Amino acid sequence: MMRKKINLAYITNDLARKAAYKKRKKGLMKKVCELGALYGIDACTLMNNPYESQPKVWPSPMGVQQVLSKFNNIPKMRQRKKMENQESFLSKRIVKVAKQLKKHCKENWEKEMA
Repeated sequence: MMRKKINLAYITNDLARKAAYKKRKKGLMKKVCELGALYGIDACTLMNNPYESQPKVWPSPMGVQQVLSKFNNIPKMRQRKKMENQESFLSKRIVKVAKQLKKHCKENWEKEMA
């Protein structure tokens, strides 16, 4: 069953915004917990809450420190192997879309000739 499309816009009503934030925070925390349990990985979240002075830390501040220290102990080359910045992501995406466009143009040309 498909969910209806939601409008991603700033929620002006304070109560509705807080309620939506709480629901989404709960869903995100659940997903991170499930990722850790299902795949046996160390995962953590830091959520800066506009309604509280301290950010929400899951599973605990010590758990976050352990995950970050494990990441920092990995050699830099291995850390950056799968990391991407926005520029490299977009350039890869442009190349992919250009190949698709070329493929579709070729298919259209072949259909016109047939």
